[in-house]
Amino acid sequence: METRLRGITGMKQKVIIKSNKYGLIVHMDPDAEYTEILKELREKFTESARFFKDATMAVTFEGRILTKPQEEEVIGLITDVAHIHIVCIFDTNENTERLYKKVVEDSLNSLTRKEGQFYKGTLRQRQVLETEQSIIILGDVEFGATVVSKGNIVVLGAVRGTVHAGATGDRNAFITALSMRPHVMKIADIVSTHTYLQDETVRPSIARLDGKRIYIDPLENLEW
Repeated sequence: METRLRGITGMKQKVIIKSNKYGLIVHMDPDAEYTEILKELREKFTESARFFKDATMAVTFEGRILTKPQEEEVIGLITDVAHIHIVCIFDTNENTERLYKKVVEDSLNSLTRKEGQFYKGTLRQRQVLETEQSIIILGDVEFGATVVSKGNIVVLGAVRGTVHAGATGDRNAFITALSMRPHVMKIADIVSTHTYLQDETVRPSIARLDGKRIYIDPLENLEW
């Protein structure tokens, strides 16, 4: 069932928020000023913070194209005001609800099983993030950056650096990202460099181990 969060009846709304089990769709008036959008976003998410109750969700933006800094600002606002853990952003041309379901449920299962954690921000060159738990990164992993996790790695953004999931030998670990172009990828003891990746894609994808090879599959092609 879809839930719609609306403002005062009779007034033109600059922001309409729609929520389902797996994520949010935030529609923004393309003709409104960006500052007005931010103001109404803050008001609506402040009013509805209790409704979400620290939910873990994916998000889609509709109505207008945001720049990268604007997108980061909006995500930060939603996270800070409503305390929503956003694990993924999808474009409206994707099969969003199925992708929401796959990414969010895999992430939640990982967090529940291994007491995972969130990291907010982009990892840049020479930065190294190591964790005993599964990790959800709200940003990119740029070329030259490294993420090492004993559990799963979920990236709300692009992977261009080095990522190592299942670092202590967990061959069931996975890596998920919105754009999967790693320099080096490793799951358990199996390494796949840029040259050997089966699919270099800017679509939401998941990397998993099958035998002695790492395969990357678009999330929308998975069966569940």
